Amino acid sequence: MPTRRAQPLPRALVTGLLAFPALAAFGVFTFTPLAAVVRYAGWEWTGTSQPQPVGFANIAALARDADLWASLGVTIAFAAIVLPAFLGLSFAIAFALEGLQIERLIKAVLFAPGLVTVAGSAIAWFLLYDPNFGLVVDLTGLALPWTTQGWAALVYVALFTLWQQTGYGVLIASAALKGVPAGVKEAARLDGASEDQVRRWVVLPLLRPTATFLVVVGTVFALQSYTAVYLLTRGGPLGSTRVLGYYLYETAFERFNLGYASALTLFVLVVAFAVAATQARLLSDRRAAP
Repeated sequence: MPTRRAQPLPRALVTGLLAFPALAAFGVFTFTPLAAVVRYAGWEWTGTSQPQPVGFANIAALARDADLWASLGVTIAFAAIVLPAFLGLSFAIAFALEGLQIERLIKAVLFAPGLVTVAGSAIAWFLLYDPNFGLVVDLTGLALPWTTQGWAALVYVALFTLWQQTGYGVLIASAALKGVPAGVKEAARLDGASEDQVRRWVVLPLLRPTATFLVVVGTVFALQSYTAVYLLTRGGPLGSTRVLGYYLYETAFERFNLGYASALTLFVLVVAFAVAATQARLLSDRRAAP
C-alpha cells in the first residue's frame, strides 16, 4: 500500500512560527513598559510613596508647563543645528570618498567614534575642550565658551553628536551611492551631461529614499541627546541645553515626580512619531512629484 506524503505546512504558518519568538520578546520588552508608562501617567507618585490616582491631571498639566515648552524649543534649536549638518556631511563625505583607494580606511576612522561609549567620549571631549584647561585650548588658544554662553554650549553638544554619528550616516549614504546603476550614469554622460550634472540630476534623485531614512535617523539622534547633555553640560548654562530628554530626567530622578514624568514620556513619544511621520511624508511627496 503506497504511503501518503505528508503535506507541507502553509508558508504563512511557518513564517509566523519562526518569527514568534522574536515578536514575543519585542512585545514583552516594548509594549509592556509602554503600558506601564500609560498607567503611571495617571498617578501622583514619587516611586516610593503610595500612588494616588489623578486621572488626566498630569496630561492636562503639560499645556501649562513653561519648562516643558522651553525644553521643546531648545530641542528644536538643537535639531536645527544637527539635522542639516548630519545629512549634508553624510552625503558630501560619501561623494568625496567615492572611488578613492583609501575609502574604506577613512570610513573606518569616521565610524570609530560611534563604537566608543558616550561616557568615555564625553570625558575625552571635556578634557580636550574645556575653556580653562583643555588640551586643544592650550595648544591652539581657541576656546569655545560653552561653560558660560548658552549658544556655545548648544553648539558644543551638537558638534559632539555629529562627531559620534556622522560616520554612520556616511556608511549609509555611501552604500546607497554604490547602488546607483552605472548604466544610468553612463547614459547621462553620453547625452552630454557633466559630472556635476550627473550627480545633481541623476544620482541625487535616486538617493531620496536614503535621504528620508537619514532624516528620520538624524531626528532620533536629536531627540535622544539626553546622554550627551547629561555628561557634558547638565542642561546648563541656565537651561540653554535642557533638551526634552534631560528635562524628563530632571522631573523623574531629581524632583521624583514619576507620574508627571510618565506623562512627559508619552509627550516625547508623540512628538518623535509626529516629526518622523511628517518628514517621511514630505520627502515621499517630493519624490512622487514630477
